[in-house]
Amino acid sequence: MGCIITEYAPHHTEPLRQLYLAARQQAFTWLDSAQFALADFDTVTQGETILVALLQDQPVGFIAWWPPDNFIHFLFVAPAQAGSGVGKALLQACLAQIGRPATLKCLQQNSSALGFYQHLGWTIQDVGTSSEGPYYLLRLL
Repeated sequence: MGCIITEYAPHHTEPLRQLYLAARQQAFTWLDSAQFALADFDTVTQGETILVALLQDQPVGFIAWWPPDNFIHFLFVAPAQAGSGVGKALLQACLAQIGRPATLKCLQQNSSALGFYQHLGWTIQDVGTSSEGPYYLLRLL
């Protein structure tokens, strides 16, 4: 893999907007991707702590969380880097900062993400519904 995990900085914003848009377009095929916008990244990560994965100084993934609740809000990897270990590295770096237990939501239709989390020991604790569809609330002890 060879990526470096670093804290988010303003110069990461534009590449992460592009990454977030591309990753959602690929992963969330059941949603109307015409509704996705570059500015969504700014809105959904406002007030959150963000780590960025860099490969040759280019962002290839990010993880964002809400510190008061140890709640991981987003983990996205550039489609070209899927399966390369970037997601696992970001998750490990985040958990090193927030500790356990940690929680996150995973959309039920995102079967590849659900398999990823379960492989790493996350378990389903509850279910719910969001504007993007039904989700599982996952916890890692």
